[in-house]
Amino acid sequence: MKRIKLHWQILIALLLAVGVGAVLGEKALLFEPLGTLFLKALNMIIVPLIVTSIVSGIANIGGAENIGRLGLKTFCYYVTTSLFAILVGLALVNLIGPGVGADLGLKAPTEDLARTMQEHYSGSPWSTILGIVLRMVPANPVRAMVEGEMLQIIVFCILFGYFITRVPDPHRVQMKGLFEAGFQIMMKLTHFIILFAPIGVFGLVAKLVATSGVGVFRDLGVYALTVAAGLLVHACITLPVLLALVGRGVSPVKHLKAMAAALLTAFSTSSSSATLPLTMESVEKNAGVSNKISSFVLPLGATINMDGTALYECVAAMFIAQAYGIDLSLGQQFIVVITALLVSIGAAGIPMAGLVMMVVILKAVGLPLEGVGLILAVDRILDMCRTTVNVWSDSCGAVVIARTEGETLDV
Repeated sequence: MKRIKLHWQILIALLLAVGVGAVLGEKALLFEPLGTLFLKALNMIIVPLIVTSIVSGIANIGGAENIGRLGLKTFCYYVTTSLFAILVGLALVNLIGPGVGADLGLKAPTEDLARTMQEHYSGSPWSTILGIVLRMVPANPVRAMVEGEMLQIIVFCILFGYFITRVPDPHRVQMKGLFEAGFQIMMKLTHFIILFAPIGVFGLVAKLVATSGVGVFRDLGVYALTVAAGLLVHACITLPVLLALVGRGVSPVKHLKAMAAALLTAFSTSSSSATLPLTMESVEKNAGVSNKISSFVLPLGATINMDGTALYECVAAMFIAQAYGIDLSLGQQFIVVITALLVSIGAAGIPMAGLVMMVVILKAVGLPLEGVGLILAVDRILDMCRTTVNVWSDSCGAVVIARTEGETLDV
């Protein structure tokens, strides 16, 4: 018997939860522990997943033979486009305010949250930003991991991964192998936990409908449209402008046609890593990029370039804050931007990776992990859309860098 795909399982669980929550009312709160257990499992894997993924990723990047001018161009492109994507998402979520006034059953803890966040982010915006920068460097990395200080963990892991490449063999090979093995183990564990997403969705949504009614999905629809609008702006305006200007006359329309097969595959699989072989083939055969460029830029992009994921994480965090009635200051929004940027670099190119990374951002700005349950209901279709944007950005990066290297292209 053919196994039902995970996204269909989640959809079925969602529909069942809506029915159960609407029919049973407050009695449906009996299923709340299922959602709580799922969120605790996600929280359990965050620190080891972040540590192993970022350290192994940075160690492999830093040790690449082609690192240098080409590596610098690639990294600058990926960081710049991810930052642009986050800022587009931040502008739209502030303009539209999808969570403002939303009835999501989350109003009770607002005062406690506001008080806690005010204690962490008091003072002028610039003093707040300075405080954030100072807190990014951990005095004790082990304590940062125990207490879940995500920015400190990420900064330490980036430095640790880089300096692994600076030690001689055999220590360098041993350390890279250790963290790569750890990352593979954490990915297996993550896949295992994600298998229980339908059960978690059922518990979380049943509680949500029981406390707030089915009208809650109207507000989630506005949130989903905000994310989709941000992805559309980034994919259809920001990246084509970069193609035309930095790519020295590359036609966005021709390049889109060249990448059609890869983009459709990315949309259907929700995995930039699974799409990578087709992305490389399309970039080389249809766009005319050399294998020297594509073999370096595209695998790196599948690892660290997550424009769509970064935008989604920023909008989702802001939406959850708005739903809780928290008005994030400039300093708080700055930490969302920086964390989304850093976390998007560490996000794996697998389905629902952005959802796991969302836990990191919520912890970084002091928001309850229960907010993850709100966005699970509409996450699948958004996952497909943001993965497509991730792959589109990767391919644009390959073309832009090829043009700056003097290559003649077919687009």
